[in-house]
Formats: sequence, C-alpha cells, structure tokens
Amino acid sequence: MKIGATLPQNEIGNDPGAIREFAQAIEGLGYDDLLLPEHVLGGNPATYLDLGAYYHLPWHEPFVVLSFMAGVTTTLTFCTAVLVAPQRQTGLMAKQAAELDVLSGGRLRLGVGVGRNTVEFEALDMGYHNRGKRLEEQVEVMRALWTQDFVTYKGRWHNIADVGLNPRPIQQPIPIWMGGAADAVLRRIGRMADGWLPASAATNMAEQWETVKAAAVEAGRNPKDVGLQPRLNINTVQEEDWRSWAEDKRDLGADRVVMYTMNCGLKSVGEHIETYRRFMETVKDL
Repeated sequence: MKIGATLPQNEIGNDPGAIREFAQAIEGLGYDDLLLPEHVLGGNPATYLDLGAYYHLPWHEPFVVLSFMAGVTTTLTFCTAVLVAPQRQTGLMAKQAAELDVLSGGRLRLGVGVGRNTVEFEALDMGYHNRGKRLEEQVEVMRALWTQDFVTYKGRWHNIADVGLNPRPIQQPIPIWMGGAADAVLRRIGRMADGWLPASAATNMAEQWETVKAAAVEAGRNPKDVGLQPRLNINTVQEEDWRSWAEDKRDLGADRVVMYTMNCGLKSVGEHIETYRRFMETVKDL
C-alpha cells in the first residue's frame, strides 16, 4: 500500500522555506506522494455568511507550488486533491499539467473534482450547473492533448481543430483521479477515472465503492484498474485507531491511503512532520 501526505498549507502559510522543509521531510520519512487541495478565490466571510472563512484561508496555486516542491525533491509524487477543473480553461490546464509532469520527471497525478463553491465559479466566469458534464469533456480533451501530436475534437463545450501541446507529458496520459461522493460522481469515476479520492467524512465508503466498481463493469472496464485512496483526518480518527483504519481500507481494496492534518489544531511545521512520522511508523508495513 502506498502512503500519502497532505500539504498543510493553511497552517504553514506562505513561507517557501517551510514548504520546502515539509516536502523534503515527508520524502525522507518514506511517503510515496503529497496531495494538495486548492481554491482560487475566497469570498469575504462577512459578505458570504454561508461560506465562512474556509475558502479565504491560504490556498496555494497547485501547479506553481507543486512545481516548487518537485524542484526540491526527487522521488515524491504529487497529486492535486482536488483541482476544481470545471472552473479552469481545459487547454491551459492540460498544458500546465503536462509541463509539471515533464519538469518533475513524470511524478504527477491530476486529481479533479466538480467543486461546490458557487461564488468561486461566478467570479471566474464559469458555469456552475453544467460542471459535471463539462468535466467529462475536459477529461476527454486533456487525454487527447497529452497523447496525440495534434487533436481535433468537437463537443458541446470544446471545439478544437488540429492543435496540440508541446511539450507533451512524460506520462501519456497523466493519470486522472476524481474526488466526490454524489451518485453521479461515483458512476463517472467508474466510467472514466483512474482512481477515486473519497473525502474523510465518507461514512458509507464500502457501498460507494461498490457503485464505482459496478459503473466500471458497465463501461466495459476492469474495476481493478480503478484505484482507491481514502483520506484519514486526524480530527476524526484517533491515533490508537490509525492502523486498524488503514487495515480496513486495505481490505476494502485501497491501493493507497492519505493522511490529512490540515485544520486539525497543529500549528508548526514541526508538529505536522512529527504527526506524519508517527503515522508512517504505524502503517509502513501494510
């Protein structure tokens, strides 16, 4: 089982030295990958009372900060978990991902999701209510751009006439994982994603995973080709239960797990690193 960590960007903030220290420490502890949540814009909490302050916490731009961390590590792989793809231009997103894959030596998984912050979509001038279907087209377009010299594609939202990316990524295509838990999302994952990134709050993960696998079979895919990486939030799983949690997810079919310490009361880089050290000691032999 591969073990992942999450960049606790809300706490360690904007200090590049702290970000470098965390990435290098995680790599040194033997973690396989580092995951990064993201948001582009946060609404004023005094104006958007239903959003609160969450969306206005420090969120680093994923392609930039992952490129930075790729430059100070050698073996750690990276995953956007998750990038809100439908609020981004598809061609530009494909280009940025390809560039990061090239410069990191093929160490990228692109985790994407449909998002749920209407304010952010509106501010970026992107449609909110058709975001799921647009994401499906985006995945098709990006995979074509990553694997073909020149692409012609005509869809509902994309009209591409004989154009291509240069450079193309090392991984052709870059693995695309998806987050989310709605029934339509789970079926989409089974049909077209390389893996599922469930949130730590999922209480019926086993049932949802069966929905993913059934959708894969219906689409003519082998469900074993769809990965699973559950997330452990230290606010909801106590340390004495870390190993049993990981064993349960392994038995469910997870080939990866990821730990999440952000917004859980830890303040310093050292506190986060020490927590990740203890987690690795607990699960490294699984």
